[in-house]
Amino acid sequence: MRDAIRGGRLAPGTRLPATRDLATDLQVSRGVAVEAYEQLVAEGFLVSKVGVGTQVTPVPPARAAPRQRAAAQERPTPVRPTSDTPAGSPYYGHRPTSPDLSHFPRERWLAAVRHVLATVPSDALDYGDPGGVPELREELAGYLRRVRAADARPENLIIVGGVAQGLSLVLHVLSQRRAVRLAVEDPTSHRQVPLLRRAGAHLVPVPVDEEGLDVRRLSGDAVLVTPAHQFPTGVVLSPSRRAALMEWVHVGGRVILEDDYDAEFRFDRDPVGCLQGLAPDRVILSGSVSKALAPGLRLGWVAAPPDLAEDVRRARGELDLGSPVIEQYALAHFLRTGGYDKHLRRMRREYRRRRDALVRALACELPEVSVKGIDAGLHVYLELPDGWDEPRTARVARELGLSAEPVGPMRQSPGKPAVVVGFARLPGHKAAEAVKGLKVRMSGHAMD
Repeated sequence: MRDAIRGGRLAPGTRLPATRDLATDLQVSRGVAVEAYEQLVAEGFLVSKVGVGTQVTPVPPARAAPRQRAAAQERPTPVRPTSDTPAGSPYYGHRPTSPDLSHFPRERWLAAVRHVLATVPSDALDYGDPGGVPELREELAGYLRRVRAADARPENLIIVGGVAQGLSLVLHVLSQRRAVRLAVEDPTSHRQVPLLRRAGAHLVPVPVDEEGLDVRRLSGDAVLVTPAHQFPTGVVLSPSRRAALMEWVHVGGRVILEDDYDAEFRFDRDPVGCLQGLAPDRVILSGSVSKALAPGLRLGWVAAPPDLAEDVRRARGELDLGSPVIEQYALAHFLRTGGYDKHLRRMRREYRRRRDALVRALACELPEVSVKGIDAGLHVYLELPDGWDEPRTARVARELGLSAEPVGPMRQSPGKPAVVVGFARLPGHKAAEAVKGLKVRMSGHAMD
């Protein structure tokens, strides 16, 4: 159905059959049809209204360019901060969004590196394409199509040193064409703001509510959005906001910079497809393995429209000639052999257990704390009760072994006091003890 909508065989506004009729025609259970419709509604391909039924989104997605779809598309799926972390550093060290690095698949990664060193020709270690190793771009394109519903092609992918560098390069290229007024989510990561400004963007904060970015209040000619799991609030961009954002981007040459943040770790259902798959000519997708594997690998990617992809590739070559090739070949091998998928499945189960343990402990010990943003990602968003202030709560939480940050520095507009608490490095059996300690310490402070 995605292919039919992208290719124009299902035109905008086309009404689709009821799930019961579709299931009967295809001889599958109705649950399969319902789940498929729900997924496509969540991704913005379909809209569903009571009394009207389900239909193709009125705004047409950009048609995919003709290409060979065969083999690559159908390939089978094979706690505390360290003592040397600079105090108060906005960039270095453990964060609430950091994965559990003790679970990094060392043996499988070592096997991938050994395979690379034993098989790649010597010339592969020379200066190469600044856009990245062709083998990795091929594997990533297939992975992004299969898992993220992206309209990705190897020639439009650029391998970068993480999402931060990818965004910097894209904004650098855009700012060479014209001044960039970039709408950003509010609240947003305070670490990201100086990076975006240094890249030449003039930032315009746009509020985030329980449905995600408030598209009605958008201004500017570009927007940076994290639809899979917003930081810090943890909200997933709603289907109606996705549809509205698609309408917005099709006016006046606007573009969307999509940070595929936390897309791998959705717990309540399959990950929602990326926006780039809806409008590959207007959406620039950035992602990385920082949450799935390790931030220190500094491996990420940008999927951009053809003309912009070539400019970003050229800018990457002018900046530093490209990413380390051995790691790129190793990631390609890891993807090709199914090691990446296997690791993600394992960590998704583990992180869900840890999230559930933390949420249960908070519900039991601190019911006055409002817990949000738990559908995906590696952190929870806690709105605080009266008498609790953000900096003290975050400090006490860290003293008890929790990874926490106040939300205030991330917010431009007023909002309820809140903190972000990570659970990826919190063993399930430690959650209750830490939350009880927080209750005792903060209750006493509130009474004082």
